[in-house]
Amino acid sequence: MEATQSSTMVEEDTRSTPGPDVPIVDYLVLGEDPHLRSWKCTACGALYFDRRNACAKCFGGDFTRTRLASEGTVRAYTVVHRAARSIPTPYTSCVVDLDGEGVVKAGLVGITDTGSITPGLRVRMVTFEAGRDDNDTKAIAFGYTIDEETA
Repeated sequence: MEATQSSTMVEEDTRSTPGPDVPIVDYLVLGEDPHLRSWKCTACGALYFDRRNACAKCFGGDFTRTRLASEGTVRAYTVVHRAARSIPTPYTSCVVDLDGEGVVKAGLVGITDTGSITPGLRVRMVTFEAGRDDNDTKAIAFGYTIDEETA
């Protein structure tokens, strides 16, 4: 008796598996406890989100990484009604004084009612999906929302 070989075609899945979520900026740390981090001048304490060869404040050249608070207060804000076609409007842009140290410019997520925004408003950082690439990898951005616990 002769053995017969069965030939079956298996269709290969050509889609790539999604990669890990990627932060939209390199100073956003993702994971179970998302937060921002900055470079801190060891000489004067000035903070920078981008890497520096020298401090713009004291000209020092040594920096360490430091974690920034995820909570803060709104210093100033504006509601934007006109933007590039690909950017949905209106949206609220704000300057947040972070608890401890640091200042960041970001969006207030889902908040455009100027009656609910005032300087001094307590906010906390949140992350959200900003888009996906062809491999279905998510780009994660950050913004701020009203901190209900302290508002």
